Amino acid sequence: MKSINRRNFIKKTSLSTASLYLASSMACSQEKELNPSGGIYMGDYQAPKLDKVRIAIIGVGARGTGHAKQLAAIEGTEIVAIADLYEDLVDRSVTNCQAVGKGRHQNIQRFFGDETQWKEMLKQVQPDAVFIATNWKNHAPMAIESMKQGAHAFVEVPIAVTLQEMWDIVDTSEQTQKHCMMMENVNYGREELLYINLCRKGLIGEILHAEAAYIHELRFQMEEQERGTGSWRTLHYANRNGNLYPTHGLGPVAQYMNIGRGEDQFSTLVSFSSPAKGRNMYAEKNYPKEHKWNQLSYEGGDLNTSLVKTALGRTVMIQWDETSPRPYSRHNLVQGTKGTLAGYPTRVALEGGVEGATDSHHEWAQGEQLDLLFEKHEHPMYKRLGALAKKMGGHGGMDFMMLYRIVECLRGGEALDQNVYEGCLWSAVSPLSEASVAQGGMPQKFPDFTRKNWSTTQPLKIIS
Repeated sequence: MKSINRRNFIKKTSLSTASLYLASSMACSQEKELNPSGGIYMGDYQAPKLDKVRIAIIGVGARGTGHAKQLAAIEGTEIVAIADLYEDLVDRSVTNCQAVGKGRHQNIQRFFGDETQWKEMLKQVQPDAVFIATNWKNHAPMAIESMKQGAHAFVEVPIAVTLQEMWDIVDTSEQTQKHCMMMENVNYGREELLYINLCRKGLIGEILHAEAAYIHELRFQMEEQERGTGSWRTLHYANRNGNLYPTHGLGPVAQYMNIGRGEDQFSTLVSFSSPAKGRNMYAEKNYPKEHKWNQLSYEGGDLNTSLVKTALGRTVMIQWDETSPRPYSRHNLVQGTKGTLAGYPTRVALEGGVEGATDSHHEWAQGEQLDLLFEKHEHPMYKRLGALAKKMGGHGGMDFMMLYRIVECLRGGEALDQNVYEGCLWSAVSPLSEASVAQGGMPQKFPDFTRKNWSTTQPLKIIS
């Protein structure tokens, strides 16, 4: 039974052992062999303005229900359709949207019942934008079809599972001239916005190194066995060995460093995983021997550590662990020639000390010692939207700020804060890390999804 489950899962996700060993060579060969998409480069693309953004949502479970309610509360939106496998989830989100929408969402079409209903929704409704919050294997096909049907696509993390899917997303976006943004909400956290502002101001000098992580013990999700995140995510833990969820920590530090935006680019990756112990132990302790979770052999290491080298020779350490009993952390560290910014807890060390707090770089400024730093260097977008975002909620307000900015960009015809190539580049850590782990830590080359256009892409500006 174990081998059957594993074989079926790997077939569905296109991550066979052979494909893992070929992942890096595929990344290189695809750059050479794929013809140009025939479309236009989307790095700084500004889509035509939309006076009103007609929105459809696919997946209103753990993440999608929050997105739907917050999008419905933003001026200039109309929720026109919601699709999910389960009727009760669709009904719940329709009710939520109508309650907060001030009369703007009275004709929401409902689609539910089988795996094809989201396609029917796209054909019938023809929305301007589609927000996708489903299981990982559906992200790429749903985003691609949404763009082909004339909608901008906004996808939960990761943007896709395989390198080929990422190339397909890039090609489709370029061909259709539709945005496809991976919704990395952490880029809109208060600390992350402060740090990108400090990096742009040169406070820590020339950036040398960064550290990113997603350390979040989520074994409790295994209780979700028929519906919910654990019902499908547990299979990934069992059958894949690498960094399966890199972007929450990586997205912000990549933008601090202007990765893929005119200054630098990811070059190679090496990756190692610890032994796989925690999930096997958890299943044995909490479920009967005949339970389906005990029919799996959890092969993904509890902790994965990957190291990236950039074109300029900088380094980025990325860690992932959703199993071990330890406190939550994203690391969020960026180190430069004049100082270091770090997270968990928020702390700063600068050569010569932090004004009003420390006298040298030999001690951290943290807690209330950072009040003056925030006062002088708070990101202007947080000044404008922070209070509203905190009120609206979603991971301390970062979810709402992200969604607000998406609508703001679509209505104003602005380039998005995260382009399609960034979503693919950050997500590529997963298949590349799996290939490296499978090969004993051998280096893997990053694909250049921009086809060398990254060097002309504008750095993310400090948005006011």
